[in-house]
Amino acid sequence: MQRVFSGIQPSGIPTLGNYLGAIRNWVPMLDQYECIYCVVDQHAITVWQDPKELARQTREMAAALIACGVDPDRCVLFVQSHVHAHTRLAWIFNCVARLGWLNRMTQFKDKAGKDRENAGSGLYVYPNLMAADIHAYHATAVPVGEDQKQHLELANDIAEKFNHDYGVDFFPHIDPIIQGVAARVMSLRDGTKKMSKSDPSDQSRINLTDDADAISLKIRRAKTDPEPLPGELAGLDGRPEARNLVGILAAITGVTPADVLKDHAGQGFGTFKGVLADALVAHLGPIQSEMKRLLADPAAVDALLRKGSDRAAAIADPIVTKAEELVGFLPRR
Repeated sequence: MQRVFSGIQPSGIPTLGNYLGAIRNWVPMLDQYECIYCVVDQHAITVWQDPKELARQTREMAAALIACGVDPDRCVLFVQSHVHAHTRLAWIFNCVARLGWLNRMTQFKDKAGKDRENAGSGLYVYPNLMAADIHAYHATAVPVGEDQKQHLELANDIAEKFNHDYGVDFFPHIDPIIQGVAARVMSLRDGTKKMSKSDPSDQSRINLTDDADAISLKIRRAKTDPEPLPGELAGLDGRPEARNLVGILAAITGVTPADVLKDHAGQGFGTFKGVLADALVAHLGPIQSEMKRLLADPAAVDALLRKGSDRAAAIADPIVTKAEELVGFLPRR
């Protein structure tokens, strides 16, 4: 069975975008692949995090994954910093990756902005850690959105150069698993920007912890345009906010955007937003209840993560130890 690796940062409350764009898509993979899923807390600290908040959010993200259907008995679910093989291999990859490759990474430019000279070096080299996350398990498939495809290409470049430099066929090629229709949920305040945990405005996103009133209020305040909903998809061209809300309802209800428009053609957003809010509340309610149940016993969540970390280390440690031997490091024992 093909092995899949994927990770998610705990730098904030998981959003509807995280759920529809990644987490929900992880669940059916449990039947198709050997799945290794990771809360990537080391990636989170590429920008400063409050230590207490990071610890809380790491546990909260793990609970969210489980509540969304990521069953820790059917996959390996763990916290990145608990498995030291990731950083051991990342240092080797720091030495293999070329500066020119990293200079082409658009996400560093986007996140560092105009003040790139003051960005932490971890933000610059974190694609190497991402490559190590995957290759430490000899994973051969990774679910990715458009914004991560470049990093997956880099991970393959690093593996190819390592294999070439040391005359081995050790790290396998990684294939992307392209996400589904709703892989890109946009901001409720700006339909041209991706919904993000880090957006300064909480009104821009639906958090998985938002209650029914908060969800309804955010959807009611979501940016739209004055035109009614069209009957066909072509009528959404140039209307990013309308397209976003239609796409969210389609994803939540399991139909196509075309079906949504067929049912709501000619409708104003006042009515449509009420339908969308009700659908979100009904869909997210059971997830929120399960998250609350899990987080009421944090020791139990931590125990599940420790068990997952032990299982992850049992896979990664022999692979990374072999990579260290190939580089020429003396054996530890």
